[in-house]
Amino acid sequence: MTSVTDSLANGRPMLYTAYEMNRRAGAPVVAASELTARALHALPAPLAKAAGVRHVRAACDILAKARPTHDRPEFGIDAVRVGDRDVQVVEQPTLTTPFATLLHFAKPSAPPQPRVLVVGPMSGHFTTLIRPTIRTLLSDHDVHVIDWHNARDVPAEHGPFGLDEYIEHVMEALRSLGPDTHVVAVCQPAVPVLSAVALLAEADDPAQPRSVTLMAGPVDTRVNPNRVNTAAATRPITWYERRVVDTVPRRYAGAGRRVYPGVVQLTAFMSMNTTRHLTAHARMYRDLVAGNEAAAATTRAFYDEYGAVMDVPAEFYLETVARIFQQHDFATGRFTWRGRPVDPGAIRDTALLTVEGANDDICSPGQTEAAHQLCTGIPAERKRHHLQDGVGHYGVFSGSRWEAEVYPVLREFVESARAPERTARIG
Repeated sequence: MTSVTDSLANGRPMLYTAYEMNRRAGAPVVAASELTARALHALPAPLAKAAGVRHVRAACDILAKARPTHDRPEFGIDAVRVGDRDVQVVEQPTLTTPFATLLHFAKPSAPPQPRVLVVGPMSGHFTTLIRPTIRTLLSDHDVHVIDWHNARDVPAEHGPFGLDEYIEHVMEALRSLGPDTHVVAVCQPAVPVLSAVALLAEADDPAQPRSVTLMAGPVDTRVNPNRVNTAAATRPITWYERRVVDTVPRRYAGAGRRVYPGVVQLTAFMSMNTTRHLTAHARMYRDLVAGNEAAAATTRAFYDEYGAVMDVPAEFYLETVARIFQQHDFATGRFTWRGRPVDPGAIRDTALLTVEGANDDICSPGQTEAAHQLCTGIPAERKRHHLQDGVGHYGVFSGSRWEAEVYPVLREFVESARAPERTARIG
């Protein structure tokens, strides 16, 4: 049977075909597991508690969900704690393009709070993956989020989507929100977000944000390179174009669009930490057998979200690999937007915070902090760097350390970022 891994190894542009063949082949096993699990859950208590039944039921529960999905999960944030009370949260789309929706997580009964634009990665997962970041921010901020669309659902007639279009989306979101906005870039969008801020600054646009926070983003991957950086640098861009880019099949709305399939990114992420993922599933199995439903549900919720994948426009994926991970255009001052040079030194009125995880094996410590050396126009007193001990990549923006140690730093930074007087321009 042809597999996605085989297709990658052999360099055949059959990713969609191989994946969907595997999916169809595995469908009977998934269906049988789901039916068996339902039947075993319906058994009366004495039988349901038998050791053999509990083991089979746990295995079937896991197998029934052991496959990727392709629909965006719900954010599911209906209320948050603001001060000493719970307030309702309502999702409101405020700006929509074929490739993204600007969502406002409105809190009608909350007092005025600092306005924050959250920009998440376009890297094979839906923006709902950073739900923990958004939920925590909502307690103290008026939160807006760019919710990227699945590229396989975007008709080809809407044209390509590369780094230029991504940067333009960030600028348009900031212009829509207006002055006094703070922007938070989570992971991958560090360079495009900083580029958008630099372009607004160079134009003296009133939409320049008060502050920008870059969280575990690859500003300069030459610093402390890891295996992700090494892998990206050792293969020509033509390798990626031939082997991990495919065309959306006719049965989808985006038929004919070239994409980096989300399932390929999921496979890559899973293979980077195979032992950790196997251990997590073994733990979930033991929790299900023992009847520890709460712990099992927490693990399952993570993998339900992790397994929800979206396709990425091929232009954006290939340009990111080539310009950020291989050529280091931004770090070396050669980055452009629609042919115009992008100068991070033009940023003078926006405060800068960078956050990194000490154990991050995807974006190594130092790669995000490099932004400080590039943003020469920001006074030192308006720059801050935070290195979080004891966390890897995802711990920077989710989990207990994010909530207890990273978020207080970000919150204090946003509160302290005052709008300075505009620096007079000469010439």
